[in-house]
Amino acid sequence: MTTTTYKLTWDLDVFFKGGSTSPQFIEHLEKLKKDLQAFEGAVDSWVIPTNTNDSSLLSLLEKLQVVSQNIRQAGAFVSCLQAQNTNDTRANELRGMVTTLSSNFNTILTNFDDKLSNIDVDTWNGLLQQNSLQALSFVLNERRSKAAEKLPKEQEALINALSIDGYHGWGEMYDTIVKHVKIPFEEHGKKVELSVGQAANKFSSSDPKIRKQIFEEWEKAWDKQADLLANTLNHLSGFRLSVYKQRGWDHILKEALTYNRMQKETLDVMWEVISDLKQPFADFLQRKAELLGVDKLSWYDLDAPVGEVNKTYSYQEGAEFILKHFQDFGDELTSFTEKAFENRWIEAEDRPGKRPGGFCTSFPVNDQSRIFMTYSGTPSNVSTLAHELGHAFHSYALKDTHPLNRSYAMNVAETASTFAEMIVSDAAVNNAENDDVKLALLEDKIQRSVALLMNIHARFLFETRFYEERKNGIVSKQRLNKLMEEAQKEAYLDSLKEYHPLFWGSKLHFFITGVPFYNFPYTFGFLFSLGIYAQAVKEGKGYEIKYMAMLEDTGSMMVEDLAMKHLGVDLTKREFWEEGVKLCIKDVEEFMEMTKGK
Repeated sequence: MTTTTYKLTWDLDVFFKGGSTSPQFIEHLEKLKKDLQAFEGAVDSWVIPTNTNDSSLLSLLEKLQVVSQNIRQAGAFVSCLQAQNTNDTRANELRGMVTTLSSNFNTILTNFDDKLSNIDVDTWNGLLQQNSLQALSFVLNERRSKAAEKLPKEQEALINALSIDGYHGWGEMYDTIVKHVKIPFEEHGKKVELSVGQAANKFSSSDPKIRKQIFEEWEKAWDKQADLLANTLNHLSGFRLSVYKQRGWDHILKEALTYNRMQKETLDVMWEVISDLKQPFADFLQRKAELLGVDKLSWYDLDAPVGEVNKTYSYQEGAEFILKHFQDFGDELTSFTEKAFENRWIEAEDRPGKRPGGFCTSFPVNDQSRIFMTYSGTPSNVSTLAHELGHAFHSYALKDTHPLNRSYAMNVAETASTFAEMIVSDAAVNNAENDDVKLALLEDKIQRSVALLMNIHARFLFETRFYEERKNGIVSKQRLNKLMEEAQKEAYLDSLKEYHPLFWGSKLHFFITGVPFYNFPYTFGFLFSLGIYAQAVKEGKGYEIKYMAMLEDTGSMMVEDLAMKHLGVDLTKREFWEEGVKLCIKDVEEFMEMTKGK
């Protein structure tokens, strides 16, 4: 495939040299402050248009575009610094600076959006007929309608100011707490302290003693921080709920659904179908338990490999495997991915001090992305890498659209990532060298379905119930544990022996302030991508053009309209979701057939 040796660490110097001590980055922030001041002055002095030939809105949008891209650039850089080294205190200080600038920007946008909402309807519709604004009509109408549902601009400005320390500060507190979580582990007679990211990889070990040992120490480590974590989660959610109350928003999902450009009917029918069709996945978990020689799986057994085959890939092998099978789908995806590997867009090294989990973030000024993960060579790692590359390709697919049309929601973001992941996981199963390897890879693929249809469902159930209880006051850590365990039992059809009640504390997603309900979009994206993937398999390599056209629309359409335009389906009806879940069930049926009598 290639003679290039891919490095496991990323290159951030191309953006700002020197990491958290970069003088270039400080210059960027200083310039950003000045640009914000200029943009604020322009908004303050902007006279609301009264005729349809007024070109002042376009001028303001150009300034908004520049500031927005530079803030995203700064936020992405700091996120990378914090992720690669949780002990980088200077990076945490920089996060505070960026958060302040972002809050100031949101305050200016509040004033801008307020003025948008006060433009006369006829004048507004006439302005959108201008050639330069027609392509932006969706996002502009969206801004206008959101502004109409918020408080007066002075109150929204106050909320933005208070959110720095009263809201986002709690999200930053979580990062500080996680930095102190270490998992003791004895390996080859030597005691070491693992970061949470390193420890999480041990749950896929083939040795049940290692999995159990890690889980016991994992629970102890998180329990030590549970008081702080509960305090953090309660105050973060309390701030959010207070804002909702002031705005008159009764439903806790309003912000999340609006952000994801999604109707509640779509969300409800998706979970309804999943709940109705879950039993085969519970049967799969029971069969897996039998294969592992236990009565029932425990939480720490979920990622355990089945059988003696413990397939591993070096980072180089994983990269080449991804490239090989991306090539079967399309040339654009392949050449883009090759560029990402060659230009060191990926941080994959397995070392202490890294943040757990994985992510992809974009640097819009440079039209580049960066991918973060901890790679240990498992098939799941390869799939995760493909998943994050799918995110990066999504940003690439939007390169020719207007910058203000590139802000796509999390649910469709997870569509592109899951699509890329499926290309690789399907290829791994279909190209297995023997039945034992095929079974192991098929099990790994099914486990991702379990995660997205059961684990994510548990997160959603927990979070909705937690927020309802939080309306009435502080929720204790004991109650949080109970809510989480109850949600896990319901989501997994009580098919496990032992659960993870402290999952609410160990999962970063519950503490993210930028996106509320950081859970159901994963499941949406997974099932939505199954429909796209089925079409791609049917049409072959030429489908890439249609796929990229769909990605181009993700920043400027409601998801229901996107699905109707590109797939011809109604997301508020059961049929689409049933077809997606049944495709996952086919994998389970194949697994059950292969393991019959074992």
